[in-house]
Amino acid sequence: MDEQLSQYIPVLILGLVAVGFAVGMLATSYFLGMRGKRNAMKDTAYECGMLPIGEGNNRLSVKFYLVAMLFILFDIEVVFLYPWAVVYKEMLITHSSVIFGSMISFLGILFIGYIYALKKGAFDWKH
Repeated sequence: MDEQLSQYIPVLILGLVAVGFAVGMLATSYFLGMRGKRNAMKDTAYECGMLPIGEGNNRLSVKFYLVAMLFILFDIEVVFLYPWAVVYKEMLITHSSVIFGSMISFLGILFIGYIYALKKGAFDWKH
């Protein structure tokens, strides 16, 4: 048991060095930063040389979030299709109808969702 715990000593030393480095950098930054005088101009946000006028964040259309969700939906589809395609040949030997039927139903549901989004005009960027 003592031999197993001794194997974790390098990990403990690495953790202590990491924490010490982080604390040291924060302390150095704090103490060196106190030397400089701060004024209101130095604390303003820098926007490419322009003075910040107006709100910092503009409201986005709901269409932006809809497109983002649709992208995530179809991106996840590819994530699920790739492993299925990799093991398809091996699984086809033993469970041919189950694996093909499950993937066809998966693609069918996603295709229905795609048609629904198309009919609702989710992919129309002009409106």
